[in-house]
Amino acid sequence: MEFSINKGIGRNAEFQGLKTQYLFIFAGGLLSLFVVFVIMYMAGINQWICIGFGVVSALILVYGTFYLNGKYGEYGLMKLQARGNHPRYVINRKNFPGLITQKRRKNEEYNESGNA
Repeated sequence: MEFSINKGIGRNAEFQGLKTQYLFIFAGGLLSLFVVFVIMYMAGINQWICIGFGVVSALILVYGTFYLNGKYGEYGLMKLQARGNHPRYVINRKNFPGLITQKRRKNEEYNESGNA
């Protein structure tokens, strides 16, 4: 059984349909799940509870990762995160006439008075 990870030069990594960003999420999730499993086992929790937790958590991780990959695509999750960093609207606290008229700066007033 042979798995191909990359499909060409200059293309992003893809493994079993998962794009680059989701590969990192998947690998990090499995690594953290393994660490939690080991900590639970070393703490003396029943072996079958640890195994059940590991299997259920791994299934949720696999399903969630493939769901995000299918829904948002290669760059969609980054765009969703970027959208959260932008304000919905810009608040302008000036009154309406203050928006229309322009105030002169002090340099312009100084130059027009003939003191240049």
